[in-house]
Amino acid sequence: MAQTKKSTKLTLSALILMIFTSVFGFTNIPRAFYLMGYASIFWYIIAAVTFFIPFAFMLAEYGAAFKDYKGGIYSWMANSLNPKFAFIGTFMWYASYIVWMVNVGSGIWIPLSNAIFGVDKTQQWSLFGLNGVQTLGVLAILWVLLITFVSSKGLDSIKRITSIGGTAVALINIILLIGGLFVLFLNGHMAEPLSVKALFVSPNQDFTAMIAVFSFLVYAIFAYGGLEVVGGLVDETENAAVTFPRGITISAIIIAAGYAIGIFIMGAFTNWNFAFTKFGSAQVTLGNVAYIAMNNMGYQIGHALYLSEAASIQVGQWISRYMGLSMFLALSGAFFTLIFSPLKQLIEGTPKVIWPRKLTVIKNGVPINAMRIQAAIVIVIIFAVSFGGRGAKAFFDILVSMTNVSMTLPYMFIAFAFLGFKKKTTIKKPFTMYKSKFATYLGVGVVILSVGFANVFTIIEPAVNGDWAKTIYSIAGPALFGLVAWGLFQRYQHQASK
Repeated sequence: MAQTKKSTKLTLSALILMIFTSVFGFTNIPRAFYLMGYASIFWYIIAAVTFFIPFAFMLAEYGAAFKDYKGGIYSWMANSLNPKFAFIGTFMWYASYIVWMVNVGSGIWIPLSNAIFGVDKTQQWSLFGLNGVQTLGVLAILWVLLITFVSSKGLDSIKRITSIGGTAVALINIILLIGGLFVLFLNGHMAEPLSVKALFVSPNQDFTAMIAVFSFLVYAIFAYGGLEVVGGLVDETENAAVTFPRGITISAIIIAAGYAIGIFIMGAFTNWNFAFTKFGSAQVTLGNVAYIAMNNMGYQIGHALYLSEAASIQVGQWISRYMGLSMFLALSGAFFTLIFSPLKQLIEGTPKVIWPRKLTVIKNGVPINAMRIQAAIVIVIIFAVSFGGRGAKAFFDILVSMTNVSMTLPYMFIAFAFLGFKKKTTIKKPFTMYKSKFATYLGVGVVILSVGFANVFTIIEPAVNGDWAKTIYSIAGPALFGLVAWGLFQRYQHQASK
C-alpha cells in the first residue's frame, strides 16, 4: 500500500512540466510579436518583474509552509488571514475556470484540424447533419466526459498526460529556437530589422497609441497566469518542502526567459510586413497568428536552403501541422490539470460543511462526485452555447466578460494574504525568499499594483471604445461570484454557530 502511494508523488521534473503546461502558452510568443514586434519583450519583462516572479516566490513560500495541507490557495489564505476572505477569493477563481473549460473544450479542435489538414477546417466539420458550431459542441461534450473519466482514475493518469503536454510545448519551442537560428545563420541577418527604436516601438500601427500599449501590458500579465493552479498539488509532491518551491522558482525563471528569447527569435525569420500582411491569404487573427507565423518559418527555411517555391510551401505546412499537434497536446495537458486542481482546492480545502456530503467524497485522490457535477455544469453550458443560436453566443460573450477579471482578481487576494502569512510567527516557514519586511511589502505592493492596473484597464477599456455592456459585465462578474461565495460562507457560519 505504501508503495502505491509513493508512486503517485510528483517528482521535480514532473512538477516543472505540470507548471510549464499550465502557465506557458507558446501562442503568446507569435501573438506578442504580431501585436508589438520586438517591443513586446520589454513589456513581457516588465510583467515578469512586477508580477510573475515576485508572485511565484510568494507561492513557493506558501507551498513549503503548507506542504501538508490539501486546500491549495484556500488553505494558504485561510491560515494567513481568515477563512471568509479565503473562500470568496477561491470561489471567484474557481468560477472563472468553468468558463475556461467551456471555451477550450470547443476551441481545442482548431489545433487538431491544423495538425491533420494544415489549416483550420473546423467550421466545415459535420456530425449527424449538424453545422460546424454544433459539431464542435458535441465534440467538446465528449471531450469533457473523456477527461473527467480519465482524471477520476487518479493523479497517475493526470501526470502522464500533462508530462506529454509539457514535453510537446518544450519541443515546439526548441523547433522555434533551432529554426530561427538556422534561418539567421543561412541568411546572415534578422528578417525583422533590429534597432533601438524597434525594441520600444511596435511595427503594428494599432499598437502605437498609449492606451493600446497599456492594453498590451494587460495581455502580458495575463500570459503569466495559471501558476496558482498547481498550489493544490503541494501535498502530492515528493519532499514538498524542498521540491515545490524549487519547482516553482525554476519554472518561473524558465517561463519568463522563454517568452523573451522566443519573441526575439521570431524576428530571425519573420519580417513583420511580409508575414502578417503578404504571406498567405488568411485573415490574421489572434486565433490563427501562431500557425501563420510557424508556417512562415518553414517557408523561410525552404527559401534559405534554396528549395523551390512549392517545396518551401510544403515545409511550412508540415511545421504548421506539427504546431497544431503540439498545441493540441499542450491544451490537453492543461485541461487535465485544470479539470482537477482548482476543484480539488475548492472542495478539499474549504470547510466540508459548506458542501453536500456527497461532493466531499474522495476516490483515487480526487473529489470524484464533485468532478462529475463539474462536468455536468460545463456540458450544460457547452450545449446551450452550441445549440442556442445567436442568443447563446451573446450569453457566452457575457460569461467570458464576467470571468476576465475574476480569473486574476484572486492574485490580489493571495498577495494581500501574504502579509498576514509573513506576520504570523506560528506558521513554520521552511523556505524563505522574502527575508525582510521591506522586501515583503515591496513584493506584495508591485503584484497588487500590476494586477490591479491590469484589471482596471480591462474594465474601462471597452467603455472607452463604446462597449459599455462589456465594462458592466466585467464588474458584475466578480461582484456576483463574490456575493454567491459570501452567501455560502454566511450559511456555513450560521450552521456552525448552531
